[in-house]
Amino acid sequence: MSPVLEWMASLMPHLMLAPIMLPMLVAALMLLLKEEHQSIKVVLNIGATTLGLLVAIALLVWADQAGSSTTLGVYLPGNWQAPFGIVLALDRLTALMLVLTSSIALASSVFAAARWHKAGVHFHPLFQLQLMGLSGAFLTADLFNLFVFFEIMLAASYGLLLHGSGRLRVQAGLHYIAINLAASSLFLIGVSMLYGITGTLNMADLAQAIPNVSSADRGLLHTAAGILATAFLIKAALWPLNFWLVPAYSAATAPVGALFALMTKVGIYTILRLWTLMFSSEAGESAAFGSMWLIAGGMLTMAFGGIGTLAATRLTHLAGYAAILSSGTLLAAIGFGQNMLTAGLLYYLPSSTLAVAILFMLADIMDRWRNDGSLTDFEDEEAPFLSAELVPTQGLNLDENERVLIGRAIPASAAFLGLAFIMCTLVVTGLPPLSGFIGKFAMLTNLINPMGLGQSAGYQAGQWGWVLLTLMISTGLFALIALTRAGIRHFWATHERGTPELRVAEGLPIAALMALCIVLTVKADHVMQYTQNAANALHAPGTYIQAVMATKPIPNPGQIVPNTSLRESQP
Repeated sequence: MSPVLEWMASLMPHLMLAPIMLPMLVAALMLLLKEEHQSIKVVLNIGATTLGLLVAIALLVWADQAGSSTTLGVYLPGNWQAPFGIVLALDRLTALMLVLTSSIALASSVFAAARWHKAGVHFHPLFQLQLMGLSGAFLTADLFNLFVFFEIMLAASYGLLLHGSGRLRVQAGLHYIAINLAASSLFLIGVSMLYGITGTLNMADLAQAIPNVSSADRGLLHTAAGILATAFLIKAALWPLNFWLVPAYSAATAPVGALFALMTKVGIYTILRLWTLMFSSEAGESAAFGSMWLIAGGMLTMAFGGIGTLAATRLTHLAGYAAILSSGTLLAAIGFGQNMLTAGLLYYLPSSTLAVAILFMLADIMDRWRNDGSLTDFEDEEAPFLSAELVPTQGLNLDENERVLIGRAIPASAAFLGLAFIMCTLVVTGLPPLSGFIGKFAMLTNLINPMGLGQSAGYQAGQWGWVLLTLMISTGLFALIALTRAGIRHFWATHERGTPELRVAEGLPIAALMALCIVLTVKADHVMQYTQNAANALHAPGTYIQAVMATKPIPNPGQIVPNTSLRESQP
C-alpha cells in the first residue's frame, strides 16, 4: 500500500464524519459573521466545499481500494451497537453520491460568487447546511436520522429557493414548502408504522425483520412501505407528484437551481437503497414488492418529462423537465431489479445530474445575453445577402452594415456557451459520443442482454422492457428537438446582439462540470467497473446487513480488561 493510502486508511472510519461535521461547523461560524463580511463568507464557503470534495474523493478511494464488491465502512458516532445507536455506513454508492454532491456544490458556490450570493442574506450558511443535509442523507443507516437529515436539507432549501426575493420566487417557494411539508408528514407516518410492525428503524435490522413479519401484518407492512415510498417519490419527482418541480427550480437563482439538481437524486438514492435492502430476493413474501409501481411510474414520468421538454419555452423550464426525464428513467430502471441494469443506471445518474446542473447555469447567462438584444424579424425585410430568388448573391460577403459574413470571428464567450450547450444536449438526449450515450446504451444493452452479448440467447426482455427501450429512444428524440429549438433561438435567431458577458467565476465552474462529463466518457471502462461492483453489493444485501449489525462499539479506554491467562498461570 502506498504511503498516501496508508495515511488515508489511518483516518478511517473517522473521516466519514467530515461530510456532515465540516459544513455544520462552517455554517455555524458564518452565522457569527455580519453581512458586511461577504468576502470572508465567500472564501469560507468555497474553501469548505473544496475540502469537502477532497474528503469525498478520499472516501471513494477508500471504499474502492479493496477491489471487491463487498467493501463497506461502518461508523458508530455514539459508540452504541446497531440497532440501538446512530450508524453511518459507507459503500461505493454512498461514496459516488458524495463525490457528485461535492463536485456540483463546488461549481455552484464558485458560480454564486460572481454575483448571486449578494442577492440576499445568509446565502452561504444555508448553502453549507444544504450540503450537511445531503451528505447525512447519503451516509445514514437508519430511518430516524434519514428524516433528520431530510429536514435539515429541506429547511435550508426553503431559504435558498427564496434567495433573491421577487413575487415568482415567493409564490413558487410557498408551493414548494407546502408539498415538502406534506411529504415530511407522510415520511413520519410511514416510519411510525414500520416501527410499530418491526420494532426497529435501523435499515439493516429492518431487512432482517421483514421476512419474519407475520402474514396477518404483511398488508400493513406493505401499506407502511407505500406511504414511506410516496414521500421519497415526491422528492424523486415521480408523475403526478412532480407538479411543483419545474416552477420551483426555474424560479430559483442559477447556482441554487444547479444545486437543486441533486435534490431529486436524493429521492432516487433512498428508493434504491431501501428497496434493495427491504424488498430484496431474501425478503420472503415481500420480495420485489412495488417493482411494477416503480416501472410504470417511472415510464409515465419519462413520458411527462419528454412532452414537457417539447412544451418548454424557457431554458430553466427545459432544465427542470430534463431533471424529471432523468428521474423517470432511473426509477423505471430500478424497478426491473437487475444488477447489470442497475450498474448502467448508476453510470447514467451522475452524467444526467451534471448536465442538468450545467443547463441551469447556462440558462442564467444565456437569458441575460438574450435580453440585451431582440429576435430578428425578417417578414418585411429583404435579406441583404440573398438575391430576390433567395439564393446567395455571387461575390457578396457583406451584410447591410458592410461587415464580413463568412469568416467573421465568433466571440470567445459566445463560442464557449455554444460548446457547453451542445455538450448538455448530447448528454441529456443520450447521443454519442459523451457519457449520456454510454449510460443509456449500457442500460438498454443490459435490459435486452442481461447475461452479456452472445450469452442471452432465448432471453426475452418482456413487454415492459420493450416499452422502456421505446421510451428511452423517443424521449431522447423529444429532448433533442426541444434543445435544438432552444439553441437556434438563443444562438442563431438573433439580431444586433453584443458579445455575451461571461465572468471567469461563471465560466470556470461550467468548464469544470463539462470536464467531469468528458472524464466519465474517457474513463467509462473504469467507472462502469466501479458501478458494477456497487450494483452487485446492492443486490446482495447480506454483506451490508452483516457489516452494520456486526460492528462492535470501541471499549472504554479506562476499562481494565483482566488478564485471565496470566492469572491462571500463577500458583
